Order: sequence, then structure tokens, then C-alpha cells
Amino acid sequence: MKNLLYISILCFAVVSCNVVDVEPQNSISASEAFKTKEDIDKGILGAYASLQSLSYYGRTYSIFSDLAADNLSHPLDATATEYAEVDNNSILPENGSNSNMWAIMYDGINVTNNVISKVPIINDMTVEEKNVALAELYFIRALNHFNLTRYYGAIPLKLEPTIGVNGLDAPRVPVNEVYAQIIIDLTFAAENLPSSGSKIRGSKFAAKALLARVYLYQGNFQQAAAMASDVINNGGYTLLSNYADVFADEENAESIFEIYFSQLERNRIAEYNFPKSLNGRREVEPSQDLLDAFEVGDERFEASIAFAEGLAYAIKYDDLNLGADNFIVIRLADMYLIRAEALAKGPAPEANQIKADLNAIRTRAGLSGITSNSIDQLISAIEKERRVEFAFEGQRWFDLVRTERAVDVLFNVTSINQTLFPIPFDELQTNKDPGMVQNPGY
Repeated sequence: MKNLLYISILCFAVVSCNVVDVEPQNSISASEAFKTKEDIDKGILGAYASLQSLSYYGRTYSIFSDLAADNLSHPLDATATEYAEVDNNSILPENGSNSNMWAIMYDGINVTNNVISKVPIINDMTVEEKNVALAELYFIRALNHFNLTRYYGAIPLKLEPTIGVNGLDAPRVPVNEVYAQIIIDLTFAAENLPSSGSKIRGSKFAAKALLARVYLYQGNFQQAAAMASDVINNGGYTLLSNYADVFADEENAESIFEIYFSQLERNRIAEYNFPKSLNGRREVEPSQDLLDAFEVGDERFEASIAFAEGLAYAIKYDDLNLGADNFIVIRLADMYLIRAEALAKGPAPEANQIKADLNAIRTRAGLSGITSNSIDQLISAIEKERRVEFAFEGQRWFDLVRTERAVDVLFNVTSINQTLFPIPFDELQTNKDPGMVQNPGY
């Protein structure tokens, strides 16, 4: 599977050359690049390439979610000032890491839109093959749009390719409208993608799992529970008995969708987490608050955190030399906890099912089950369980923001305005649409 990446890098370069202001002399035009079914598949692989960026799943996107929350801290002797801003929740619009994160997600959207626009004109593809190709592209586009809304709230909704300077100006669209399009894209993906296959590419149940997450964020708890149940019951995934194995083996039975990395296109997650004594940069470290959040006997602690010279560091992604460990975006444990939360917050809470889902996760971690039937206590238990289960997987900040708990939980978040990242200064300078305005408080 590792040789897929080299192809995707080349394809990404081919597709991206059509979105810059001046086309390089050695580039390939879209009309020349897309003529056959094989060309479309290469274009799809290129659409995945943006997900591998160091500004995306290769480092920044997931680390910032734990750093802005209370799972990671920026050590006093660390050097990345942009990370210090995120840790202090005092992010400047000029923050380069924030700007790069925004840019790479929109670059990924633009690549997908370019390939989407070419699928209908390919002559050697059947209608079914075209639908499968479009479904995979819609899955990638939906993931990018969803990730943007999680950090920035209302965003420009991009459904057409931007070529040259055309289409640069676009207004921010309310989150509910973005979610509506995400659901359209993912529903089509779930109806047309295969049920199985490589977990580094979208599938029917990857689309349904992402739909479950979107519905939860949207507050559509009945749909979130139903979609999570579909994945749990019909997806063919299983919780691994040993938590550490989730991160030891790529494309394992618990993983639903993950981002592919190799030594050719490495991630730098371990480099930014590992201490300097082990040749890392130690730009982030587990917070003491997180260390204290693990219960005695929780097997997830040793699978998530190690110590060197008394310093704690995250080890879920530990390939410091090559950076070739895949990043898991969605796994089955999330479906259990999404269903538990959705049932707890839905119109007819079912304490027994909520406890069963919650305890499936706790039992795997070597902990005793929750016995309370209090819905409020179960919701609190789910929040805590999500924190330790998904530590360093880039979920904590989003969980606190979507549940409106960030101001209550985080000492350095004193205003609801701080629960959205600033729109990058570069975007405000280049996007002249009257509807492109900064988030309040920046």
C-alpha cells in the first residue's frame, strides 16, 4: 500500500497547477490531464494528498485541537511561538500555522472540485463508475468542509473549481448551510461507495461514520445514533481487545478511515511530541490535567503516554525516524461514544444502552463499568471517556466547543468568541467579498 503515495504526490502536482495565477510551463492543463478512467483515479489519489500536509493531518490540525484544549501544553523551553498562541488561546490572525491550515484545506477542496468537474466528460467510464468516483471525491470534500467549520465556524462553501483568479472572492456561509451540503455529499458517498476496501480511501461505512459525527455536531441526535448504530452493526469493524494495538497496526479491524503516510511523505507528529533527549522538538507535552484524568489501572495511559528523564510525551504516533505511521481519523470506538452521547441527549434517553456503549470502551481499557442511571452523570462520564480515549487524536477542543463546555472547563477561554479560531489575515486580504468578515473578538 505504501507505493500509493508516490503516485498521489505526482497527481496532486498535476491537479494543483490549475489553481495558481500563472500556469507553469511544465504543467499539464486539466483538459489534457483528464481523459480516461485511470486519469480520474489518479486525480482522486491527488485529492487525498492535501490530507497528508504538515499543516493538516501531518501535524498541525490534530495537535492544535489538543493544544487549544487541556490535553496538551506548550513547554516553556519550546520555540514555536505560533503554538504558544494556540496554547494561550490568544491566536493572532497573522498566525502562520493557522493560515497554512486554512489554505491546505481549501486547496484540498479545490483539487476535489477540479476532478469532480471532469468526471462527466470521461468516455471510458460507466455511469456506475462515475458515481463511485464522484462519491469518493464528495467524501473528501465533505471531510475538508467539516474540518474547516470545526475550527472557524461559518466558512466559504466551495462547490466549483477555482481556476486562476476566478472565484477567489466568496462569502462566509452559515454553519447550518455548510452542514447541509456536507450531509448531501456524504449521503451520496454512502450510497455509492463500496462497503469494504482500503481504509486509506473512503468507503460506504467511512462516509456513514463521518455522517454520525456530523449529525452529533449538528445536534441531530436521533440521526447520529442511527448512523453510528449502522456502522457498529453492519460495518464489519471490531474493537481490538488491546488498546495499544489500535496504533501499532495500520488499517486494523477497529480503524474506519485513516490518512496514509510513508517515509516519502512523512508526518511530523512524533517529532513535535517527543522530548529533545530523544531527538524530538517537544513543542507540546501532555498537560498535568490530562495525566490526572486517567483513572488508576487505565490501560490507555501507557499506550498513550511515556516518560523520558521525567518528562511526559505522547506516543500514539511514535515513528520519529520516518514519520510513516498512518493517522486514524475515525475508528469504531468513536461510534460507540457517539451513540452513547446521542442517546443520552436525545428525546428518549436509554440508560441501559448508554451504559452498554460507555462500558464497552471502559472494559477494553481495563476499567470497571459505570453503574449510574443518571443521564446527567452519564453525559459527564462520556465527556471524560472521550477525553482519555481520544487523547492526542485531535478531538478534545472540538468536543468542548460543540458541547459549549469550553468556557467552563478551560481557564484561558473566558469568552465564547475564543471558541473559534481567527480567519487568517491572508484570506481577509485576498478575499474581497463583503461577506468575508473576521470572527468576533479578533
